[in-house]
Amino acid sequence: MRPLWRCRNCAAEWPCQPARLGLLVEYRHDRTALLVYLGILMAEARDQLGQLHSRPAPDLTDRFLSWARARG
Repeated sequence: MRPLWRCRNCAAEWPCQPARLGLLVEYRHDRTALLVYLGILMAEARDQLGQLHSRPAPDLTDRFLSWARARG
């Protein structure tokens, strides 16, 4: 749900656990593409959340990117 960036199904902050799992499955063969996609969405979320609250959005890196990095 934009501009709140909440899940339509569970109302948790997006990407919620089910969304993360779905994205990992969808991009299982191309983690780089997943990170690029999430980076684009993170920039959109930062802009929309900042406008919504009339202040800079919090750092969204953990929410959008950290969980999707390849584990070594």
